[in-house]
Amino acid sequence: MAEKQSSSMARKSFFGLFLTTMMLFVLSWLFLLPSTGRPHRSFDRKSLPNPKLPTVFRSSNGVSRTILVNNEKQSDGGGREEEPPKREQGFQDKDGAMACNGIVKEPLKVFMYDLDPEFHFGLLNWKPQGGRVWPDVRTEIPLYPGGLNLQHSIEYWLTLDLLASEISDNPNNRVVVRVQNSSEADLIFVPFFSSLSYNRFSKVNPHQKKSRNKVLQAKLVKFVTAQKEWKVSGGRDHIILAHHPNSMLDARMQLWPAIFILADFGRYPLNVANVEKDVIAPYRHMVKSYVNDTSDFDSRKTLLFFQGSIYRKDGGFARQELFYLLKDEKDVHFSFGSLKNDGVNKASLGMHSSKFCLNIAGDTPSSNRLFDAIASHCVPVIISDDIELPYEGVLDYSEFCVFVRTSDAVKENYLINLIRSINKKEWTQMWEKLKEVEPLFEYQYPAKDGDAVQMIWQSLARKVPGVKMKINKSRRFSNTVVPQKDGGLRSIPAPKNFW
Repeated sequence: MAEKQSSSMARKSFFGLFLTTMMLFVLSWLFLLPSTGRPHRSFDRKSLPNPKLPTVFRSSNGVSRTILVNNEKQSDGGGREEEPPKREQGFQDKDGAMACNGIVKEPLKVFMYDLDPEFHFGLLNWKPQGGRVWPDVRTEIPLYPGGLNLQHSIEYWLTLDLLASEISDNPNNRVVVRVQNSSEADLIFVPFFSSLSYNRFSKVNPHQKKSRNKVLQAKLVKFVTAQKEWKVSGGRDHIILAHHPNSMLDARMQLWPAIFILADFGRYPLNVANVEKDVIAPYRHMVKSYVNDTSDFDSRKTLLFFQGSIYRKDGGFARQELFYLLKDEKDVHFSFGSLKNDGVNKASLGMHSSKFCLNIAGDTPSSNRLFDAIASHCVPVIISDDIELPYEGVLDYSEFCVFVRTSDAVKENYLINLIRSINKKEWTQMWEKLKEVEPLFEYQYPAKDGDAVQMIWQSLARKVPGVKMKINKSRRFSNTVVPQKDGGLRSIPAPKNFW
């Protein structure tokens, strides 16, 4: 009898345990999302942080891009997307930083060294009076030399813009402002016209032991590295302009911690210049801008255009290969060209009447030809595997350029068949986009919203958080305190090679 009661109790206990387990399983299942198995929690969307998301970009033809606020589109009630109030217009990168065609909330604060005029406008034969270092940009603008000098004139435009920021009627609406106290600055600007120095003063004259360009570089390194601003940051927050591939050849290895503004990285070791640290700036185009462009697919009779040096060293072997592949195609213009014999005007006319323009690597990965094509609204065909492009963090070049690997381009019939396969609708879309982005590559004084000058400043502004992080991290052990035998503490400064 006792055995039966014991067995009955055991069954009841087992059954109770089973019911309890099932109830727990059902309750846990109710708190899971059926599709993902993730915990389901109710929450108020308003309690989430308000991220910086893209607002609106107005193109040159007035068309607006999508507006997103808290990941939701806004509408004005008529199905149209509405711009949120009091938000800046422009491209934004993934971190929400304003990129172009708009105004940043806080202008970039830049301290500029008052270098002797021999480093900047003195190279343009400007003669300072009364001990002045800078020209008064309200009344005198020293002229920059023409020809090929212009394509690397970035240093000139940025310096003028910094000087103009001091006399601006509304400095808060500027992308950049010059500050007189370096402790207030985000970045430090070194106003050496290095490309002009190379172009005009790199040859050694009979009475010289060194070229003027080399002498200036040596003096610059000595000056900059002696400044307290350089010593505090190790140069990481300094801006050095070296747009011409051969400029700063001596100084670059000593000033490499700084942010370089370059055309490309073709002649730099990776540890000296790279995408993470430096900024790629566009060339100033040489051909005339295509103002009031009324052309279309049918009116541009030339399919593919190239005019320039054909035989190049280093990575430019593809030019020669493509010349032999394309020279007999009836609607392709592929010829030698230079500045001589009205070469720039001839190139302008050719690009304005062509659907596609070749941009092939030469001695370096980049060339001015890409920006000539953009100014001509001629769809660029880029054949340069190692090219780096300006503002690519906020601008999708695939929307208005055709990219071809060099190994594919030199295959027989590959390139010409690819270009012929692009139909009228596809070309027109890229052509429209070219007209839209063209202002982003224009250098001018005074600078205008979304032009090349402002785009470069904004590219530099996006470097600031990373620069500050590196500076702060480098200070971790700069003043280490260690215990002594007598129970006291002693401070050990950073070693001389700490930076």
